[in-house]
Amino acid sequence: MENPKHNIIFEGPELAGKSYLMSQVFDHLEQKYNSGGKIMDGCHWFNCDVGIFGTRFGQIALLKYLELMEAISDTNVMVEKFHLTEAVYQKLYNNKDFDFSNIETRLKVIKAKIVLITFDEDEGLLKKRLQDRLNLYPHYGRIAQQPKDYIKQQQIHLKLLESSQLEHLVVNASVLPNPALVEDILTFLKEK
Repeated sequence: MENPKHNIIFEGPELAGKSYLMSQVFDHLEQKYNSGGKIMDGCHWFNCDVGIFGTRFGQIALLKYLELMEAISDTNVMVEKFHLTEAVYQKLYNNKDFDFSNIETRLKVIKAKIVLITFDEDEGLLKKRLQDRLNLYPHYGRIAQQPKDYIKQQQIHLKLLESSQLEHLVVNASVLPNPALVEDILTFLKEK
């Protein structure tokens, strides 16, 4: 089957549900476009932020991942957190504005799309998700924040998305699992 070569950037605040929704989209794309060998080559998934965005290395990492996305020309690529997250973290933690227009110019050339995952601004929901995260990853406690801080991340993501040049979809993942959201994303990608 001919691969349409999606470049999909999943953005959104921490605790939004990005990893879960990506796993569902990945399963669809990888299975559909796998070459039939023993390697899962129908879609590549990069978790770009593992403690690097918002640091002095964040923008270097963005450029390296972007080079990789540009080089992979024959199959789908999904990235979890990218330039919008770098801009959010620079704003929140370093009080700096990050101009991502040059990165978006390059992303536009490779037809990258953004899926912004959001949640209801419900502190109870975020407290539950935070506890779930801490149960799975106790080390997350070193950077855990208050629900209002995750809401602030989301508000900045939404504001930044307004200036994006890229085609995008915003989905509310307050309820997970939610097969309808996966269908919405696949429809946005013209996979349904």
